[in-house]
Amino acid sequence: MQAWHVHENGEPSEVMRLAQVEPPTPGDGQVRLRVRAANINFPDALLCRGQYQVRPPLPFTPGVEICGETEDGRRVIANPALPYGGFAEYALADARALLPAPEALDDAEAAALHIGYQTGWFGLHRRAHLQAGETLLVHAAAGGVGSAAVQLGKAAGATVIGVVGGAEKAAVAREQGCDVVVDRRSEDVIAAVKEATGGRGADVVYDPVGGEAYAQSAKLVAFEGRIVVVGFASGAIPSPALNHALVKNYSILGLHWGLYNTKNPELVLRCHEELTELAARGAIKPLVSERVPLSEAAAAVQKVADGRSTGRIAVVMEGAA
Repeated sequence: MQAWHVHENGEPSEVMRLAQVEPPTPGDGQVRLRVRAANINFPDALLCRGQYQVRPPLPFTPGVEICGETEDGRRVIANPALPYGGFAEYALADARALLPAPEALDDAEAAALHIGYQTGWFGLHRRAHLQAGETLLVHAAAGGVGSAAVQLGKAAGATVIGVVGGAEKAAVAREQGCDVVVDRRSEDVIAAVKEATGGRGADVVYDPVGGEAYAQSAKLVAFEGRIVVVGFASGAIPSPALNHALVKNYSILGLHWGLYNTKNPELVLRCHEELTELAARGAIKPLVSERVPLSEAAAAVQKVADGRSTGRIAVVMEGAA
């Protein structure tokens, strides 16, 4: 089979190499899946750089989210078991963690449903308890993680403010349903959000960026608001001023979605059922901005690493739906 291998850490376009290898052999509790589509996530770039919290042994195949096919023909969503990731014709996965791919979504969309939307659902509902009528602020609203949060926020009845970088991404955020879009490159984010909320600020802030975005969040969060920290795509990990959280009376909530797979897997199944229902009635639909063949996976991962993508880029195998 063909598979992308990383033999040393570095930038994806420099260290990912396409190789002809034997299909992986499942271990205890694992299944081998034929990959139909693999979604590209920012953690794939971090894996290549050796900066992710999980460091698989070299060489490894990145690709942490796929729509695959079982030997008996079932279409499923899975998080591949590294080092046998999804940028390959076959991947390994935990047999107990397979989820049925929603019929309403094609392979690329199904591959993009899992991590970003589960993170959004847990962040907005389990951690922040977002309520209908509240205001949700989403940083990087045109990205894969951000666009999922925008859609889930709208589905929950919130007013959604999206912060983006550039006119192209602003247009994408509006298409995804943002009620207000703020271009951080041409606008004062703090002033624009204060104006949009009548000076009150956002009840919930969804932050996959960190760095300056978090500093803005602390200034924009409303009384009794909640900041949900889901990642640091900017590369800068902020150090929150807890005295500021105290005097302004807001909460800082961390979210590591992967922990639920071991701490409370039943909630992951419940979340998937709800996401499937939302997809069936058209309330959510993963934004797949590009579909590329396996041969172009390295360049696509680099594009995501550089922050030049909108929505999701999916690696789609020949013959996939």
